[in-house]
Amino acid sequence: MARAAAQRELPPPLELSCLKALWSLGEGSVNDVRRIVSRNKPLAYTTVMTLLDRLARKGVVTRRKMGRAFLYTPQVSQDSVRRMAVREFLENHFDGSADVLIEFLGGVPAGLSVAAAAEPARAAAAASDGRLDTALL
Repeated sequence: MARAAAQRELPPPLELSCLKALWSLGEGSVNDVRRIVSRNKPLAYTTVMTLLDRLARKGVVTRRKMGRAFLYTPQVSQDSVRRMAVREFLENHFDGSADVLIEFLGGVPAGLSVAAAAEPARAAAAASDGRLDTALL
């Protein structure tokens, strides 16, 4: 378990590309994923197979044998990965503060505190099970 805690939560870019393909498919083989990923970045079959294997070892996807091939299914939602990305972005660039991000984006009207300006976004996030409504930012 110590190794899992030390690992980066957010999948690296190529693994994320495979995961995005699986979200659109629901379930797919290496060839299915490769076909989608190759629209933007041509990758060899063995590269996609390795990436999916890494995701399976991390528990991000599951795989089951179907004939001679494996079918992969995502085990994390796109929203959960988005939340991790936003959290990592805030931690790395804004000391973990959504208020500082909002201030940086210029979303605070003159005479209004950052906390008061961010309150509608916080209320919406709390009401929507933690999902951030970007329309409020």
